[in-house]
Amino acid sequence: MSDDRNDLTGDRARLDERPVRYPDRPEARERPASNPRGSDSNLEGLDDNRPLIVAVLYLAGFLTGITGLVGVVLAHMWQGDARGDWTASHFAYQIRTFWFSVIATIAAVVLSFVGIGFLLYPLIPIWFGVRSVLSLMRASKKEPMPNPETLGF
Repeated sequence: MSDDRNDLTGDRARLDERPVRYPDRPEARERPASNPRGSDSNLEGLDDNRPLIVAVLYLAGFLTGITGLVGVVLAHMWQGDARGDWTASHFAYQIRTFWFSVIATIAAVVLSFVGIGFLLYPLIPIWFGVRSVLSLMRASKKEPMPNPETLGF
């Protein structure tokens, strides 16, 4: 005699009952076959929108610290094979954002010995974050950055 206390399908089969189906629950609905490389894939747009990936990595850098570095490496790698004017402008903008924030941080550390650098510490992440969000918003619409060579917004 087998112990099937946890096997409800055996009980239902013995009692000649059908399992209850709830049509309003997601697990009961028919799911279409997923095609990760097909035209209906949600990931298809991410491959065409690499500046969006870099902007998200920059913003995630506020939480993790390392993803900003990953983002600038990807931006440098993808800059050579930019697929359009709008992507090239984003990569130039994002690369300048990263490296100028590094230079500003080094300048703030040096100026901290004089006492002025402490004023720059909160401004650098604000500047970096605003530029990253602006790039994210324009990349999601696939619009070019208006002036990628500027240090302003």
